[in-house]
Amino acid sequence: MSNSSPLIWITGAGSGLGRALALEYGRRGASVALSGRRVERLEQVGEEVEAAGGTALCLPADVTSLPSMESARDRIAEQFGGLDVAIANAGIGIGGAFSKLSEAEWRRQFEVNFFGLITTVRLALPLLEVRQGRLALIASVAAFLSGGGNAPYCSSKAAVRAFGLCLAQELHGTGTSCTLIHPGFVESEIGQVDNQGVYHPDFPDRRPQKLMWPADRAAKVMVKAIDRRKREYVFTKHGRFGAFVGKHSPGLVHFLATRFQIGF
Repeated sequence: MSNSSPLIWITGAGSGLGRALALEYGRRGASVALSGRRVERLEQVGEEVEAAGGTALCLPADVTSLPSMESARDRIAEQFGGLDVAIANAGIGIGGAFSKLSEAEWRRQFEVNFFGLITTVRLALPLLEVRQGRLALIASVAAFLSGGGNAPYCSSKAAVRAFGLCLAQELHGTGTSCTLIHPGFVESEIGQVDNQGVYHPDFPDRRPQKLMWPADRAAKVMVKAIDRRKREYVFTKHGRFGAFVGKHSPGLVHFLATRFQIGF
Protein backbone atom coordinates (compact mmCIF):
# COMPACT_ATOMS: atom_id res chain seq x y z
CA MET A 1 0.00 0.00 0.00
CA SER A 2 1.51 3.30 -1.07
CA ASN A 3 2.55 5.81 1.55
CA SER A 4 2.17 8.70 -0.92
CA SER A 5 -1.54 8.99 -0.11
CA PRO A 6 -2.92 10.23 3.23
CA LEU A 7 -3.03 7.44 5.81
CA ILE A 8 -6.22 7.34 7.88
CA TRP A 9 -7.62 5.14 10.68
CA ILE A 10 -11.31 5.40 11.61
CA THR A 11 -13.07 3.43 14.35
CA GLY A 12 -16.81 2.84 14.14
CA ALA A 13 -16.39 2.99 10.37
CA GLY A 14 -19.26 0.66 9.43
CA SER A 15 -22.06 3.22 9.51
CA GLY A 16 -23.08 6.82 10.19
CA LEU A 17 -20.34 9.38 10.61
CA GLY A 18 -17.58 6.77 10.44
CA ARG A 19 -18.74 5.62 7.01
CA ALA A 20 -19.20 9.20 5.80
CA LEU A 21 -15.72 10.16 6.96
CA ALA A 22 -14.23 7.11 5.25
CA LEU A 23 -15.92 8.04 1.96
CA GLU A 24 -14.81 11.67 2.24
CA TYR A 25 -11.21 10.58 2.68
CA GLY A 26 -11.65 8.03 -0.10
CA ARG A 27 -12.65 10.82 -2.47
CA ARG A 28 -9.37 12.48 -1.51
CA GLY A 29 -7.43 9.41 -2.58
CA ALA A 30 -6.53 8.34 0.96
CA SER A 31 -5.60 4.91 2.25
CA VAL A 32 -8.25 4.28 4.91
CA ALA A 33 -8.08 1.64 7.66
CA LEU A 34 -11.65 0.81 8.70
CA SER A 35 -12.35 -0.60 12.16
CA GLY A 36 -15.66 -1.79 13.56
CA ARG A 37 -17.49 -4.82 14.91
CA ARG A 38 -19.63 -5.72 11.88
CA VAL A 39 -17.42 -7.35 9.24
CA GLU A 40 -19.98 -7.22 6.44
CA ARG A 41 -20.56 -3.51 7.01
CA LEU A 42 -16.82 -2.80 6.95
CA GLU A 43 -16.39 -4.71 3.72
CA GLN A 44 -19.25 -2.79 2.12
CA VAL A 45 -17.76 0.55 3.20
CA GLY A 46 -14.36 -0.62 1.98
CA GLU A 47 -15.81 -1.23 -1.48
CA GLU A 48 -17.39 2.23 -1.42
CA VAL A 49 -14.09 3.83 -0.40
CA GLU A 50 -12.29 2.18 -3.31
CA ALA A 51 -15.05 3.12 -5.74
CA ALA A 52 -14.62 6.73 -4.55
CA GLY A 53 -10.91 6.67 -5.41
CA GLY A 54 -9.27 5.59 -2.15
CA THR A 55 -7.73 2.39 -0.83
CA ALA A 56 -9.38 0.47 2.00
CA LEU A 57 -7.99 -1.83 4.68
CA CYS A 58 -10.78 -3.56 6.62
CA LEU A 59 -9.78 -4.39 10.20
CA PRO A 60 -12.63 -5.86 12.29
CA ALA A 61 -12.12 -4.69 15.87
CA ASP A 62 -14.12 -3.82 18.97
CA VAL A 63 -12.81 -0.79 20.87
CA THR A 64 -13.65 -2.58 24.15
CA SER A 65 -11.37 -5.50 23.20
CA LEU A 66 -7.69 -4.61 23.58
CA PRO A 67 -6.44 -7.70 21.68
CA SER A 68 -8.59 -6.91 18.64
CA MET A 69 -7.52 -3.25 18.70
CA GLU A 70 -3.85 -4.22 19.05
CA SER A 71 -4.24 -6.56 16.07
CA ALA A 72 -5.72 -3.69 14.03
CA ARG A 73 -2.88 -1.40 15.10
CA ASP A 74 -0.27 -4.00 14.15
CA ARG A 75 -1.77 -4.38 10.65
CA ILE A 76 -1.77 -0.61 10.22
CA ALA A 77 1.84 -0.36 11.37
CA GLU A 78 2.82 -3.14 8.97
CA GLN A 79 1.03 -1.76 5.91
CA PHE A 80 1.06 2.00 6.53
CA GLY A 81 4.14 2.52 8.70
CA GLY A 82 2.49 5.57 10.26
CA LEU A 83 -0.71 7.61 10.27
CA ASP A 84 -1.70 11.07 9.11
CA VAL A 85 -5.11 10.99 10.81
CA ALA A 86 -6.70 8.78 13.47
CA ILE A 87 -10.39 9.34 14.26
CA ALA A 88 -11.78 7.86 17.48
CA ASN A 89 -15.38 7.75 16.32
CA ALA A 90 -16.86 4.54 17.78
CA GLY A 91 -19.66 5.26 20.22
CA ILE A 92 -23.06 4.21 21.53
CA GLY A 93 -25.91 5.93 23.32
CA ILE A 94 -27.50 4.49 26.45
CA GLY A 95 -30.60 6.28 27.66
CA GLY A 96 -33.22 6.10 30.36
CA ALA A 97 -33.97 7.54 33.77
CA PHE A 98 -31.18 7.05 36.29
CA SER A 99 -33.45 5.01 38.58
CA LYS A 100 -34.07 2.51 35.77
CA LEU A 101 -30.50 2.05 34.56
CA SER A 102 -28.27 -0.73 35.81
CA GLU A 103 -24.64 -0.34 36.78
CA ALA A 104 -23.80 -2.65 33.87
CA GLU A 105 -25.42 -0.21 31.43
CA TRP A 106 -23.45 2.70 32.88
CA ARG A 107 -20.23 0.71 32.63
CA ARG A 108 -20.97 -0.30 29.06
CA GLN A 109 -21.52 3.32 28.09
CA PHE A 110 -18.13 4.33 29.43
CA GLU A 111 -16.35 1.20 28.17
CA VAL A 112 -17.26 2.15 24.60
CA ASN A 113 -17.43 5.94 24.54
CA PHE A 114 -14.60 6.74 26.93
CA PHE A 115 -12.29 3.81 27.60
CA GLY A 116 -12.63 2.57 24.00
CA LEU A 117 -11.58 6.03 22.87
CA ILE A 118 -8.64 5.98 25.30
CA THR A 119 -7.52 2.64 23.86
CA THR A 120 -7.73 4.05 20.33
CA VAL A 121 -5.65 7.08 21.28
CA ARG A 122 -3.05 5.04 23.14
CA LEU A 123 -2.52 2.76 20.14
CA ALA A 124 -2.71 5.46 17.45
CA LEU A 125 -0.42 8.09 18.93
CA PRO A 126 2.91 6.35 18.22
CA LEU A 127 1.85 5.94 14.58
CA LEU A 128 0.71 9.56 14.34
CA GLU A 129 4.00 10.79 15.77
CA VAL A 130 5.86 9.19 12.85
CA ARG A 131 4.21 11.69 10.47
CA GLN A 132 3.25 14.48 12.91
CA GLY A 133 -0.35 13.58 12.29
CA ARG A 134 -3.77 14.63 13.47
CA LEU A 135 -5.85 12.93 16.15
CA ALA A 136 -9.63 13.54 16.18
CA LEU A 137 -11.93 12.65 19.06
CA ILE A 138 -15.65 12.54 18.27
CA ALA A 139 -17.53 13.94 21.26
CA SER A 140 -20.94 15.63 21.06
CA VAL A 141 -22.87 18.81 21.80
CA ALA A 142 -24.12 16.66 24.71
CA ALA A 143 -20.73 17.34 26.31
CA PHE A 144 -22.05 20.87 26.97
CA LEU A 145 -25.83 20.41 27.03
CA SER A 146 -27.01 17.80 29.52
CA GLY A 147 -30.52 16.37 29.44
CA GLY A 148 -32.49 14.17 31.81
CA GLY A 149 -32.90 10.65 30.48
CA ASN A 150 -29.50 10.79 28.79
CA ALA A 151 -27.17 10.91 31.78
CA PRO A 152 -24.83 8.07 30.70
CA TYR A 153 -24.32 9.46 27.21
CA CYS A 154 -23.91 13.08 28.31
CA SER A 155 -21.51 12.06 31.07
CA SER A 156 -19.36 9.99 28.71
CA LYS A 157 -19.11 12.80 26.17
CA ALA A 158 -18.26 15.34 28.88
CA ALA A 159 -15.45 13.01 29.93
CA VAL A 160 -14.23 12.82 26.32
CA ARG A 161 -14.15 16.61 26.15
CA ALA A 162 -12.16 16.94 29.37
CA PHE A 163 -9.69 14.31 28.21
CA GLY A 164 -9.30 15.87 24.77
CA LEU A 165 -8.57 19.33 26.15
CA CYS A 166 -5.95 17.88 28.49
CA LEU A 167 -4.36 15.85 25.70
CA ALA A 168 -4.22 18.87 23.38
CA GLN A 169 -2.13 20.65 26.01
CA GLU A 170 0.20 17.68 26.37
CA LEU A 171 0.67 17.40 22.60
CA HIS A 172 1.28 21.11 22.09
CA GLY A 173 4.60 21.68 20.36
CA THR A 174 5.09 18.04 19.35
CA GLY A 175 3.77 18.42 15.80
CA THR A 176 0.90 16.01 16.51
CA SER A 177 -2.47 17.66 17.12
CA CYS A 178 -5.71 16.72 18.88
CA THR A 179 -9.07 17.98 17.61
CA LEU A 180 -12.28 17.61 19.61
CA ILE A 181 -15.36 17.50 17.41
CA HIS A 182 -18.87 18.07 18.78
CA PRO A 183 -21.62 17.29 16.26
CA GLY A 184 -25.19 18.38 16.68
CA PHE A 185 -27.91 16.19 15.16
CA VAL A 186 -26.43 14.13 12.32
CA GLU A 187 -27.89 11.12 10.50
CA SER A 188 -26.77 7.89 12.15
CA GLU A 189 -28.07 4.64 13.61
CA ILE A 190 -27.48 5.65 17.23
CA GLY A 191 -31.19 6.10 17.90
CA GLN A 192 -31.93 2.60 16.60
CA VAL A 193 -29.54 0.73 18.88
CA ASP A 194 -30.88 -0.37 22.25
CA ASN A 195 -29.06 -0.29 25.61
CA GLN A 196 -27.73 -3.81 24.98
CA GLY A 197 -26.12 -2.75 21.71
CA VAL A 198 -28.63 -4.48 19.42
CA TYR A 199 -29.50 -2.66 16.20
CA HIS A 200 -33.23 -2.41 15.42
CA PRO A 201 -33.81 -1.04 11.90
CA ASP A 202 -37.52 -0.71 12.69
CA PHE A 203 -36.95 1.64 15.66
CA PRO A 204 -37.98 5.22 14.84
CA ASP A 205 -35.27 7.86 15.25
CA ARG A 206 -36.86 10.23 17.77
CA ARG A 207 -34.33 12.99 17.27
CA PRO A 208 -35.72 16.13 15.55
CA GLN A 209 -35.55 15.31 11.85
CA LYS A 210 -35.85 18.94 10.75
CA LEU A 211 -32.55 19.69 12.48
CA MET A 212 -30.75 16.64 11.12
CA TRP A 213 -27.67 17.05 8.95
CA PRO A 214 -26.88 14.38 6.35
CA ALA A 215 -23.74 12.46 7.30
CA ASP A 216 -21.85 13.37 4.11
CA ARG A 217 -22.30 17.08 4.79
CA ALA A 218 -21.08 16.58 8.36
CA ALA A 219 -18.04 14.64 7.17
CA LYS A 220 -16.91 17.52 4.94
CA VAL A 221 -16.83 20.08 7.75
CA MET A 222 -15.25 17.58 10.15
CA VAL A 223 -12.42 16.77 7.76
CA LYS A 224 -11.82 20.50 7.23
CA ALA A 225 -11.58 21.04 11.01
CA ILE A 226 -9.14 18.12 11.34
CA ASP A 227 -7.04 19.41 8.43
CA ARG A 228 -6.80 22.81 10.11
CA ARG A 229 -5.80 21.20 13.42
CA LYS A 230 -8.55 23.01 15.30
CA ARG A 231 -8.49 22.31 19.02
CA GLU A 232 -12.29 22.17 19.29
CA TYR A 233 -15.02 22.34 16.68
CA VAL A 234 -18.79 22.46 17.23
CA PHE A 235 -21.36 22.18 14.47
CA THR A 236 -24.26 22.56 13.29
CA LYS A 237 -25.86 26.00 13.86
CA HIS A 238 -28.31 24.51 16.35
CA GLY A 239 -25.42 22.57 17.87
CA ARG A 240 -23.42 25.76 18.41
CA PHE A 241 -26.44 27.42 19.98
CA GLY A 242 -27.04 24.45 22.27
CA ALA A 243 -23.39 24.31 23.31
CA PHE A 244 -23.39 28.05 24.05
CA VAL A 245 -26.52 27.85 26.18
CA GLY A 246 -25.26 24.77 27.98
CA LYS A 247 -21.95 26.45 28.84
CA HIS A 248 -23.20 29.89 29.75
CA SER A 249 -26.81 29.42 30.90
CA PRO A 250 -27.15 26.04 32.65
CA GLY A 251 -29.93 27.52 34.77
CA LEU A 252 -31.95 28.26 31.63
CA VAL A 253 -31.41 24.69 30.43
CA HIS A 254 -32.63 23.38 33.77
CA PHE A 255 -35.67 25.66 33.72
CA LEU A 256 -36.72 24.65 30.20
CA ALA A 257 -36.13 20.95 30.80
CA THR A 258 -38.02 20.80 34.10
CA ARG A 259 -40.85 23.21 33.35
CA PHE A 260 -41.66 22.31 29.77
CA GLN A 261 -40.35 18.73 29.51
CA ILE A 262 -37.97 19.76 26.76
CA GLY A 263 -35.44 17.02 26.17
CA PHE A 264 -31.92 17.77 25.05
